[in-house]
Amino acid sequence: MSQPQHGVSLASVYQARRRIAGQVVRTPLIRSQALSERFDAEILLKLETQQPTGAFKLRGAANMIAALIERHGRDALAAGVTTASTGNHGRAVAYAAARLGVPATICLSRLVPANKVAAIEALGAEVRRVGESQDEAFGEVERLVCERGMTLIPPFDDPRIAAGQGTIGLELMEDAPDLDRVIVGLSGGGLLGGIGAAVKAIRPEANITGVSLAHGAAMWESLQAGRPVAVEEVASLADSLGGGIGLDNHCTFELVREVMDDHCQVSEEAIAHAMVDILEHEKLLVEGAAAVGLAALAAHGLDVRGERVALVLSGNGVALETLDRARAMVGR
Repeated sequence: MSQPQHGVSLASVYQARRRIAGQVVRTPLIRSQALSERFDAEILLKLETQQPTGAFKLRGAANMIAALIERHGRDALAAGVTTASTGNHGRAVAYAAARLGVPATICLSRLVPANKVAAIEALGAEVRRVGESQDEAFGEVERLVCERGMTLIPPFDDPRIAAGQGTIGLELMEDAPDLDRVIVGLSGGGLLGGIGAAVKAIRPEANITGVSLAHGAAMWESLQAGRPVAVEEVASLADSLGGGIGLDNHCTFELVREVMDDHCQVSEEAIAHAMVDILEHEKLLVEGAAAVGLAALAAHGLDVRGERVALVLSGNGVALETLDRARAMVGR
């Protein structure tokens, strides 16, 4: 079987699982009694919040770094690794690099919350705050690659990153092989694309539903335009879903276009309600990007009655002031 143009196949996802074994957690898939009753469906929660770095991003970062060492040797990373990030990917790269004794420099826009900056610095990585968007931060990454010979670990647009995130899909299919739907936050497309590639290869009839911000949804706007486009990045409770997809996107745009069945955009109010609901009823602290699946169910009236549905709770990197803002928005 030929390799797809975007470079992500079921075989590459299985290869990723082999590489990252022992570095990441095989996260639980738990049934939510409250949500199952509320939506007349079986609602399952995939707890990527239990990763060592608090988010799914560790899977992709660990896979890419391991793949580079596997192919080129450890000396290939002697100058260090670098990336731009809205927080979770930077923390994942810093964590994976620290385990291997590789220097890491993480470039962040000024929109990234202080708690995520501190978490990255605590892992020993150098942090650079540059510009007001992820695209601007990426300009600094490009300079580090050109001038210092550092190795880029992209946040999403690489088949090795997407394949690493796709290991979530393998776990979903093993724990719930009869899933009808997976609802996933959509930003750069590595998470949804990787999960979708694995799930669709094993269970083609499963529905992959993407959820984006109401404003600044770069991947969705690009899909509508039929090509990658730039959008203005805006502050959001779901800050991890911000940022562009790159005008030269070579992997995730095609991957998402291939595997995503439907899509919702959710408001800040819907995200706030979902964050508070998950905290109050599930006793789980999640960031806004992790709550958008529930926001889509609650605000868009997706008809999931009788279905077996997995919501990917992608991370727990929420600042207390952000949670307080969400609670104030819903009056609780």
